[in-house]
Amino acid sequence: MSALNAIKHMLTDRSPADKYVVWVVLALSAVGVVAVYSAVTYLAEVRAGVGPEQFLLRHLLRVGVALGAMGVVSLIDYRTLARYSRLALIGALGLLVAVKVAGHFSAGADRWLRIAGFGFQPSDLARVALVFYVAVLLVQKQEYVKSFGHAFLPILVWVFVTVVLIGVDDLSTAAVLLGAVMLMCFVGRISIFQLVGLGLVGVVLGGALIVNSPARAARVEAYLGMDLFDNTNTEQVMDRQGERYQSQQARMAFALGGLTGVGPGKSTQRDFLPAPYNDFIFAIIAEEYGILGALLLLSGFCVLLFRGYLRIARDAPDPLGLLLAVGFTTLIVAYGFVHAGVSCGLLPVTGLPMPFVSYGGTSLLANGLMAGVLLNISRHSTGRAATSERRTQSAIA
Repeated sequence: MSALNAIKHMLTDRSPADKYVVWVVLALSAVGVVAVYSAVTYLAEVRAGVGPEQFLLRHLLRVGVALGAMGVVSLIDYRTLARYSRLALIGALGLLVAVKVAGHFSAGADRWLRIAGFGFQPSDLARVALVFYVAVLLVQKQEYVKSFGHAFLPILVWVFVTVVLIGVDDLSTAAVLLGAVMLMCFVGRISIFQLVGLGLVGVVLGGALIVNSPARAARVEAYLGMDLFDNTNTEQVMDRQGERYQSQQARMAFALGGLTGVGPGKSTQRDFLPAPYNDFIFAIIAEEYGILGALLLLSGFCVLLFRGYLRIARDAPDPLGLLLAVGFTTLIVAYGFVHAGVSCGLLPVTGLPMPFVSYGGTSLLANGLMAGVLLNISRHSTGRAATSERRTQSAIA
């Protein structure tokens, strides 16, 4: 109840938390519940042999946990959380190593750990912890932030280890995380030459991971429509029932949806897409609600981008709040737009979920934690404090 009361308090006029972020998160979550219920019908009835209500209840529970986490974290000073960021990152890295030893094989990669019957993805926790700790390091090293040995190298070590451990099994998550961290470093005044070097290292590392993985290489070839690698089966890659199957079916969903969509619950592509409730939830939304509905959904992420960068980050009370707002806003919004780009066929198939919309557990929790930090930073916003003071002075006068 305390978590629900926290969210309720955020929506009242007495709360200084950014209400636009709260409303957008709630709206995205509501859309996700409806879309998941529609998309999971075929999986539940045909493959699992159960009613879709079971999956819906499970998703509702996870959404509730994510929103509860958002509400609780929004009440905890982000500077207090930052004190434990190093310990949290070390723990997350330990879990990533454990995945390599005893990971659960799912969707072509060892990304899951199972503890006491519950499965979760350590990479989702690691990206939250890394952004937190990089923000702390950037603040601590501002006096000599241009120094390679004293500032950039310590940050690089943590980033490199985390990105590599994630990228071995989940290159798309590693790439988005690296981009968010590089933007944080740019805002934190790290030398542009050092950032360019980090970007080049990321490109080389990503290329090596693609070349050494036939599955990743096949996805790149299917996206580009050409034979590039020796370790792939060209015939299978170019076959519409092979590597190109998912992207073809997703684009068909957009074509069937047209401008206004076929209507809620009337999707046909949910029966053909391998993961319509997760990796391609945006395609199902576009089919059922049309291009207009899809654009309206994306506008929610645009609002998050605007509020995160131009309100919460800009009015943050200290550099730590600024850097955290930039990092977490980038992660949430980038995930949303990359997911949409994959569904539209603009990007190769990645498997990234759409924040607050896709069916999931750990990803929903991670997004809830990040949104909670954004709300907590907005509570301490200097711009809001100044506005509140002006209103108080005006009322007294």
